[in-house]
Amino acid sequence: MSGSSKYPEEFRRDAVALARSASRPLAQVARELGVNHETLRTWVRAADRADQAAASGGDAAERELRALRKRVAELEKEKEILRKAAAYFAQEMDR
Repeated sequence: MSGSSKYPEEFRRDAVALARSASRPLAQVARELGVNHETLRTWVRAADRADQAAASGGDAAERELRALRKRVAELEKEKEILRKAAAYFAQEMDR
């Protein structure tokens, strides 16, 4: 939703919420609010896109977090193996 609109952001958010929850057609809701129905439709579509982007972004972040945790676990295992190997070879050098 654009910041250069003649309608305040709060009004646009409330209009979108009303349009989503109303059982009336979008054009009727727009008429009741005193805005063009295409303007209201644009606001609703923009809000839908923002909601979808937020939802999919969370999924991507969760997948990345799982992948990073898996990588950390692998690196910790490798570190443990190398620590044991270093201890073994240090012991062999002392003999």
